Amino acid sequence: MADRKLFTLVSILIAVSVILSYTLSTYTTILFGVNEFYFAVRQAFFAIFGISIIWMLAQLDPDKWLKPIGFTLFIGSTLLMIAMPFLPEFLVSAVGGAKRWIKIFGFSLAPVEFFKVGFVYFLAWSFSRKLGHHDGMGLKNEMIRFSPYAVVFIGAMFIIAFIQNDLGQVVVLGLTLLFMLMFAGSSFRFFLSILLASLLFFIFFIFTAEHRILRIKSWWALAQNSVLELFPASIAQQLRIPTEVEPYQIGHSLNAIHNGGIFGTGIASGTFKLGFLSEVHTDFILAGLAEEFGFIGVLFVVVVFMWMLQRIFKVANRSRDTSIYLFSLGIGLLLSFSFLVNAYGISGITPIKGISVPFLSYGGSALLGAAFGIGMVLMASKKVNMDKQI
Repeated sequence: MADRKLFTLVSILIAVSVILSYTLSTYTTILFGVNEFYFAVRQAFFAIFGISIIWMLAQLDPDKWLKPIGFTLFIGSTLLMIAMPFLPEFLVSAVGGAKRWIKIFGFSLAPVEFFKVGFVYFLAWSFSRKLGHHDGMGLKNEMIRFSPYAVVFIGAMFIIAFIQNDLGQVVVLGLTLLFMLMFAGSSFRFFLSILLASLLFFIFFIFTAEHRILRIKSWWALAQNSVLELFPASIAQQLRIPTEVEPYQIGHSLNAIHNGGIFGTGIASGTFKLGFLSEVHTDFILAGLAEEFGFIGVLFVVVVFMWMLQRIFKVANRSRDTSIYLFSLGIGLLLSFSFLVNAYGISGITPIKGISVPFLSYGGSALLGAAFGIGMVLMASKKVNMDKQI
């Protein structure tokens, strides 16, 4: 039977997202002239749909359904992302010239959110068949063994980073791939080599787009004072950038977090959501949560999220099937890195990447994509000796 605790924890996070979609979307509803419950109702619809998907997938036989669903997500979403630049305007939504969403029955869905889950399944299935222990293998042979996956990942990077202009998703997928490689049996030396190559690719992608350079400069304008104190004055002067680069979003995000204090301002009582901090119900939802619910609210969400991850990793740890072990591990890593990249971005530790918080941020695509991932883990958990199963 599937893991009841995991299902309950995910449902709690999804329920919190509906509350936050209502209380944090005040300014956005006024800006777009829609009903005050507009975003909350839409999120509630996707919440019910997402929980239903999780529950239905959890009932299926993993031996029969896990592989077809995984490959359908991987191949189907890949084909959609390739086709999107060529689809007519009435079928796709574009932001900043990048076509990321497909319009379906009045809603917009991003194929990349489903691709991430399918990509993790493809890696888990393939790693379990092709990779193993690295004893007796040199770095060159490991590189040769990894080369087919490198080709697939570089293709995915091109589609997501260049065609869809979404470097944040590449960062999350790259980190997930790296750690799955290590747990699949690659050597630590190979892990470091791939990590270095990934950093070089990341720097390359940054310098190929002006808006990414500006985002880095905006982050550095906020972080430079504390960082440059560690350097000699002559070096610090060379690294300092002009202060006219205004870290607008990060500054207001930090102010919102500070304004919340321990217990928060109270539900619907936040001020930075009123036009000062844009996208507060999506990419900056943790800042909005911190302002209205304080440290206590953030702590509650973090504890539930970490408990959810513990259940996912427990499925992986207790599985005797290598593909299920790697898939469950990969989904846990995918959710972990998404949360960390967002949290680090809104707190100014790293540049903002535009990654949503799994199960919390407003948006149907991210919620449904993550729901497929959790549902498949629950399906797989039926083959695992979990304690207190249902």
